Amino acid sequence: MKKLLAAFFAALLSFLSFSGCTAAPADNARLRIVCTVFPQYDFLRELTAGVDGVSLTLLLRAGQESHDYDPSSRDIAAIHTCDLFVSVGGESDHWVEEVLRSVDTAHKRIFYLLDAVTPLAEEHSAHDHHHHGETEYDEHVWTAPQNAIKLCHALTEALCTLDSDNAARYLENNAVYTARLQALDDTLREVVKNGARREIVVADRFPFLYFCKAYGLSWHAAFAGCAASVEPSSVTVQHLIDTVKEQRLPLVFKCELSAGQVAQTVADNTGCGIATLFACHNLSKTDFDNGETYLSLMYKNAAALREALS
Repeated sequence: MKKLLAAFFAALLSFLSFSGCTAAPADNARLRIVCTVFPQYDFLRELTAGVDGVSLTLLLRAGQESHDYDPSSRDIAAIHTCDLFVSVGGESDHWVEEVLRSVDTAHKRIFYLLDAVTPLAEEHSAHDHHHHGETEYDEHVWTAPQNAIKLCHALTEALCTLDSDNAARYLENNAVYTARLQALDDTLREVVKNGARREIVVADRFPFLYFCKAYGLSWHAAFAGCAASVEPSSVTVQHLIDTVKEQRLPLVFKCELSAGQVAQTVADNTGCGIATLFACHNLSKTDFDNGETYLSLMYKNAAALREALS
């Protein structure tokens, strides 16, 4: 399969070189940026605001499950012609290294989010610190606003290096946006400080490790990280039900783009409510079309968290 993929990429790039075919970014762009998932894209929208000639491409379509994503020929073409390629750097971007081996990266800046912060190993619950076999790192580093600030600083440095003529504007945009991120962080800390409890239940996948660690929250989840499994064990579901009952939790969380079957089962057996906790890895087409951003979704998290900790 790897040989077939390599042959396909090589043939595609050869075709692009000789046919004059162009990728999604505009031909006259001074700076072409390609992002794999929404948070990077949204950060870079803010950091490049007001700069002419910047082409910004998001590969993962709104509403698409990131773990099922495979690059199209158009996506590969966009990577081929970009100046800055921004990837998470983890398992969900498993296809990236294969593509990059077939692309001339000599004059590209390759940016991995996991390289810009301290990665954390996945945990199934707040008390699960034992890892068996190979350590898997949680990729959702942006769910902690302080990490988002670090990512924006690093992305700004990359932008200034690639486009020094607009460095002052990139630095100004970064200062404005990171102040807004700091305000978000302050809001979340205030929500937790004023909460009556410090424990939450995520009856779904758990891409919130950095979020919970940042605010001193204890958690119980149906799955560790973004496990491919869609059905937790009956023991796990019963544990979530028992936790909600024992702690008298007012609600449980599900993730965006999730059908929420596990959360519904817990709610049916406890009478608690259900709220969405946004990991921001991707958003629905409706949310994307309505102009939702990392900040707007995270403020929705703050409101839901206030209710969960009441």
